[in-house]
Amino acid sequence: MPGLGTSFGRGGATTAQEDLANSDAILIMGSSMAENHPVGFRWVMKARERGATIIHVDPRFSRTSAMADVWTPIRAGSDIVFLGALVGYVVERQLDFREYVVHYTNAATIIREDFQDTEDLGGLFSGWDAEHHQYSPETWFYEGAPENGTPAGHSRAGGGHGKDRGGEAADLSQFERDPTLQHPRCVYQLLRRHFARYTPELVEETCGVPRDIFLKIAHAFTSASGPERTAAICYAVGWTQHSKGVQIIRTAAILQLLLGNIGRPGGGILALRGHASIQGSTDIPTLYDIMPGYLPMPFFEADSHRFADYVATHRSKTGWWANFDAYIVSLLKAWYGEAATRENDWGFDWLPRVTGDHSHQGYWLEMADGGLEGLFVMGQNPAVGAPNARLERRALAKLKWLVVRDMVETETASFWLDSPEVARGELDPATVGTEVFLFPAAGHAEKAGTFTNTQRLLQWREKAVEPPGDCTSETAFVYQLGRRLKARAAADPRPRNQGLNALTWDYPTEGENGEPDPEAILQEINGWTVADRVLVKDYKALADDGSTACGCWIYSGVFPKTGENKARGRHPRGRYGHGWGFAWPSDRRIMYNRASARPDGRPWSERKKLVWWDERAHEWIGYDAPDFTTSKAPDYRPPEGAEGDAALPGDAPFIMHPDGVGWIWVSSGLKDGPLPTHYEALESPLGNALYPAHAVNPAADRMERADNEYAASPDPRYPYVLTTYRLTEHHTAGGMTRTLPHLAELQPALFCELSTELADELGVNPGSWVTITSPRGAIEARALPTSRIRPITAGGRTIHQVALPYQFGHRGLVCGDTVNDLLAMSEEPNVRIMETKALVCNVTPGRRSREWA
Repeated sequence: MPGLGTSFGRGGATTAQEDLANSDAILIMGSSMAENHPVGFRWVMKARERGATIIHVDPRFSRTSAMADVWTPIRAGSDIVFLGALVGYVVERQLDFREYVVHYTNAATIIREDFQDTEDLGGLFSGWDAEHHQYSPETWFYEGAPENGTPAGHSRAGGGHGKDRGGEAADLSQFERDPTLQHPRCVYQLLRRHFARYTPELVEETCGVPRDIFLKIAHAFTSASGPERTAAICYAVGWTQHSKGVQIIRTAAILQLLLGNIGRPGGGILALRGHASIQGSTDIPTLYDIMPGYLPMPFFEADSHRFADYVATHRSKTGWWANFDAYIVSLLKAWYGEAATRENDWGFDWLPRVTGDHSHQGYWLEMADGGLEGLFVMGQNPAVGAPNARLERRALAKLKWLVVRDMVETETASFWLDSPEVARGELDPATVGTEVFLFPAAGHAEKAGTFTNTQRLLQWREKAVEPPGDCTSETAFVYQLGRRLKARAAADPRPRNQGLNALTWDYPTEGENGEPDPEAILQEINGWTVADRVLVKDYKALADDGSTACGCWIYSGVFPKTGENKARGRHPRGRYGHGWGFAWPSDRRIMYNRASARPDGRPWSERKKLVWWDERAHEWIGYDAPDFTTSKAPDYRPPEGAEGDAALPGDAPFIMHPDGVGWIWVSSGLKDGPLPTHYEALESPLGNALYPAHAVNPAADRMERADNEYAASPDPRYPYVLTTYRLTEHHTAGGMTRTLPHLAELQPALFCELSTELADELGVNPGSWVTITSPRGAIEARALPTSRIRPITAGGRTIHQVALPYQFGHRGLVCGDTVNDLLAMSEEPNVRIMETKALVCNVTPGRRSREWA
């Protein structure tokens, strides 16, 4: 989530779903919200009932589009042009919320004189290292901010999910700024020049959105700005799964900062995250490059040798990240208990080091090359749901062992028996050496614990029924596996086992399967004082001296005292439902809400009140938990030499940033530029109209090789744009839903949506077979000619787009080809996610050939 993290300070949705009802306009892009987040979409409908304008921009007309006031199709992969033109529209017409922008963003900050923009260098920012395929961001720094000797930007091996290093490479307690926004090198003027070419005419040429439609949308959305009005943006994986996905989100963040829509009722950016507690699995991560609370894993680099160097690299002098050492020490105390001491740097040396690209794509290519021995697959079905799934199924055959935990036998578990590769003769069940262990898993109604939803809300799930047979929860499986590993390590005194032997692993259990008590785990996550195990009230109580232990600092406060599990709360009160669940941090439903008040602490307007300064009580009060030090007055000014939160003035709402403001400009922390720039998808039917010499994101990794081929851009063999999406009736990769009769009946077959014009051109009838091909493979599907997908005119010609739901596989009550066989493995530079929403393909009538059978 670095698009949000670098812009505002935290990688999470800035607002709550129910707050959408307070919006005057809502822009939904990169999401089919009505289909994939239908419960949250009710608040969009509530906003429309109250007079809000609902805008949907998407290649397909869907249920979401049907409920919008305005829908326009867009060429998949051109989102930055559309959003950048909205930014240009605001700046050129001076529609920005100027008082908000000057006080609450870095628009007035002056950038170094040696910075050069993509407009100067034909598509590259200054600092590009062509040999090493990466940027050095020193020229992006603030003018007058002394460098402090720590590395700028993320480690090359990192995935960017962790706490960003933006600004810590320089001292952001001192720099030059121009509050008039007139200095030619202030962020506002650089932004104006950068987006000057992102015009309605460019939108029409590149996105295929007619100029008059764009202007209608621009007027509707930007009009919802100022003291009395706010607008929100909702997005999902339709933005993230691109080779420049982080920068798409960054463009939206810039737009919202210019319009004063962050931290205010009805504003914000709602990241619509996946259903399987995806927010929770980044907060308490299943990712290779971070630890709980977005603390970065140590990398095999200079700053990982000594704990003091690691802390110095990631700790900020000013802002809330000045407490970094308290959070990491408390985490290590939670993990290693009494064995973690000041003398051994709290067990820091026991943490593994990141040595390379250990992301999904990285380790799967390593697997395909025979470099992995074993794999655990839990809650995932990569044989269907992962990019270049054909490569991934073949790679599984290179393993010695594979452990799959699921409620059904998925395509991943049975790849060796009945996969398309077995049908084609590429794999022989008799010779596949992978030993597969299929463990039965409990469903969500068969286990207790917390889920963290898309708005950072922890909600407790009670166990409704006992799981059948040998089915167990993930908690029980991992806990019991850990007990066995610790037992083996205890008998082996070698130094390599010191960390495992020190690991605290002693939760109370119940039942035959040894289910750990999930409340005991949540208490450890909340944190306690080490001496007496008294639960801490919140993360402000955490210390850097080893006196506190905490499993995830951002969750601290969810269990503040014995018997008070706030995630279990079911008594909502007030407009934001406080008392129902717990939203990190500190139960704030709208983050950065200090920005909902003027610099002097008064509300911008009565209509948009949220939190405000109560002069009589000398504290911040309101309808939400203030995202600010409650006793810090608006006129507070830091004394000389102040650090941490004390170094931020009383009118600095973005407390996680070292300068206390929202970042229109990211000086370091992103691998592909301080501002978003339009690049084409890694496969595209068009060249880059802005930067012909640099058509695609230069920092993205194509991972191109013989088993992961790419089309040319453009490529006459693959003339159509391909995008993928989810169906409401089938969940994720379909393992949970294609086995259920009622859902299988609702969506019984894989189909290909294409325009009626393309169907006529190809001679395809509804329900007939078509074959869809890419350089990676070929699949067959039933044709669905529809006006929901329309030809668009872009680049001076007609562009046809086709859309495929990706949730079918070769097992279940209903089967179909795996759409992700068509996709390429690739990595966006900041989060290493693949590009699935904008590729190229060909469509031909009839079934696929025997070669692809």
